[in-house]
Amino acid sequence: MAELKYKRILLKLSGEALGGEAGFGINVQEAESIASRIKEVRGMGVDVAVVIGAGNLWRGKQGLERGMDRSTADYMGMLATMMNAMALMDALERQNVLTRVMSAIEMRAVAEPYIRRRAIRHLEKGRVVVFGAGTGNPFFSTDTAAALRATEIDAQLVIKATKVDGVYDSDPKKNPDAKKFERLSYIEVLNRRLEVMDSTAISLCMENNLPILVLNLWDSNALLGALRGEAVGTLVG
Repeated sequence: MAELKYKRILLKLSGEALGGEAGFGINVQEAESIASRIKEVRGMGVDVAVVIGAGNLWRGKQGLERGMDRSTADYMGMLATMMNAMALMDALERQNVLTRVMSAIEMRAVAEPYIRRRAIRHLEKGRVVVFGAGTGNPFFSTDTAAALRATEIDAQLVIKATKVDGVYDSDPKKNPDAKKFERLSYIEVLNRRLEVMDSTAISLCMENNLPILVLNLWDSNALLGALRGEAVGTLVG
């Protein structure tokens, strides 16, 4: 087996990843598919943490357009991420992958409270850790939560899982001449307003020299290739 370039990663998943073709709700088969990818990586000896969004269950933007309070909308989104985190945990444990869900909002009946040192200990023991409830604060996205948690647990790489094979200068589904970037600097992402992660997350990664790799999680070879240091997706750093 080729030597691994990264030994601890944080995987950032959108909520829509669990929604399947419909993009809404929780599709058990999609959860199982994602769990099998994570199991492969864990089987290579890589520490894996996960942050998952909530777009498949709740879109705060719709509430805001109707006059909803921003903090209320954001807290509802945090609760929705916990539903996704529990679904992913169940899919992983049915594949015999030891998993812990940790929540930034205390809800002891369903998840452990997030404690940095405990999270690191879980990883050291070979458990997958799924971080739910974002940062626990309104006005911050799950992208920012991913950057924050990755920094806290000393991850070597943030993997932004998408359904395209990298970052393009325009939508490749609409523009057949769209150019794919092999590598970008943090400043280029910010200046070009490329939709990699939000600006707060990009800035946090930049301040901590934490690289971000955007790849197609549904390409069976992409994730494992990336961990071996192969040229996969788009690297931001």
